[in-house]
Amino acid sequence: MAELDTSGGGKKGGKIRSKKASTRIDLTAMVDLAFLLITFFIMATTLAKPKAMDTFWPDKTKKDVQLPVPESRTMTVLLGSNSSIEWYIGAPGKSAPTIDNFGKNGIRKTFIEKNKEIEASHAGPDNFMIVLVKASDKSTYKDFVSILDEINIAGIKSYGVVDILPVEVSLLKKDGHY
Repeated sequence: MAELDTSGGGKKGGKIRSKKASTRIDLTAMVDLAFLLITFFIMATTLAKPKAMDTFWPDKTKKDVQLPVPESRTMTVLLGSNSSIEWYIGAPGKSAPTIDNFGKNGIRKTFIEKNKEIEASHAGPDNFMIVLVKASDKSTYKDFVSILDEINIAGIKSYGVVDILPVEVSLLKKDGHY
């Protein structure tokens, strides 16, 4: 039991004084209340949920056989300097890249439209678009995170992060985005 004793009285200067009754304050209830409040607030608060996107990386030790994917289902996104984006469908050099920007009227709209086109034109379970993200040396981490957010918002089922090819770097240089 916790208590505070403020006793007084006793002999002073040879005179006999009447003994004062000591004042006792019982602090047990206050300690109990403090622990109850701490327990309540710990149980009542919600912890912040992490806001990270799950990414899955392949095992570098395994060499799996890659399945062929039609070029018409593959969209390649090139990240250049100054938050510039270029994209093309299929293999590099077969079609001219389109320059785009971030936002709901930019690459997100393109992702949604192209994904709908591919779903309509391809039959079967493999009727979704595959996006390949290729970041150049001049792109920033912010642009990389932004493109992953746009892919997530647009509902793209399959995407990958791939090394950029020299042909694609020359495309970025030609358009002044490198």
